[in-house]
Amino acid sequence: MTETISDQANMSGDKGSAPIKMIALSIILAVVLIFIVIMYFDQKHKMIEMETMLTEEKDSLANELRKMAYAYDTLKTNNDTLNAGLERQKERIVKLLAINASNAQLIRTYKKEITTMREIMKSYIVQIDSLNTRNKLLVAENQQIKQQISEVETAKTELEKVKDELSEKVEVASVIQAKNIMAAAVNRKNKETSRLNLMENLRVSFTLRENPIAEAGPKQIYLRVTRPDSLVITTSPDNLFDYNENKMIYSAMRTIDYMNQDIDVTIWVENTGDFIPGNYNAEIYLDGIRIGKTGFILTKR
Repeated sequence: MTETISDQANMSGDKGSAPIKMIALSIILAVVLIFIVIMYFDQKHKMIEMETMLTEEKDSLANELRKMAYAYDTLKTNNDTLNAGLERQKERIVKLLAINASNAQLIRTYKKEITTMREIMKSYIVQIDSLNTRNKLLVAENQQIKQQISEVETAKTELEKVKDELSEKVEVASVIQAKNIMAAAVNRKNKETSRLNLMENLRVSFTLRENPIAEAGPKQIYLRVTRPDSLVITTSPDNLFDYNENKMIYSAMRTIDYMNQDIDVTIWVENTGDFIPGNYNAEIYLDGIRIGKTGFILTKR
């Protein structure tokens, strides 16, 4: 009987402690849940911060890449090899900008690529600066050479001008001139006359001047006698000589041996009936140049 009462008492004690244990367990679970919730929100906050930081860093790196792309566009050079290299680097930048970097590892790759390209750009800038400096030197040298060439051309032109002037002077100085030119009609007794009916021949006499710089040797002298009506006295229409790149008819011709000294010359023209009264001109030509002239008059009686 006593054991039964004791057992009942124990059972009553166990029933009283059960709710306490449940409450304690609930409290512990609640605390754990609260801790887990706090940890979850803390981690979520950190993840948001990390994502924000990565996004900002990515945007910063992307902005830097765009600046680098613009910088590559501004690099100008005439070197085809450098231009090809610059174009490859710009294409590389475009590919990097297309990467959707969303984690730290990709961001690090991003930064590493940018660092490498930054160094490559510095190398290109140094090369282009070197080329530009060299080009400036070449342009300066080219200008100097052009100036020298211009000066040489000017000097050459001046020398050619002086040469031409000297050649003209020498050419003029080398001309053998005629002096003491006399033209007169003569009769059968070789006496001078102005009467056409008594005229047997026309005599033209002159002296070729001494000229030490003229070419010595045989010389052909042409006499051209022009009537009052401007017709030329001649014995044949084939009597032609060169004058100013043209052919001119002559009245008579004589060949002499010129030795650079004064030499007296006489040329005769026979009266074949072509002479008429009036004023005549007698011109003397040598080496395609008129070297003297004179005139004479014929009357009827």
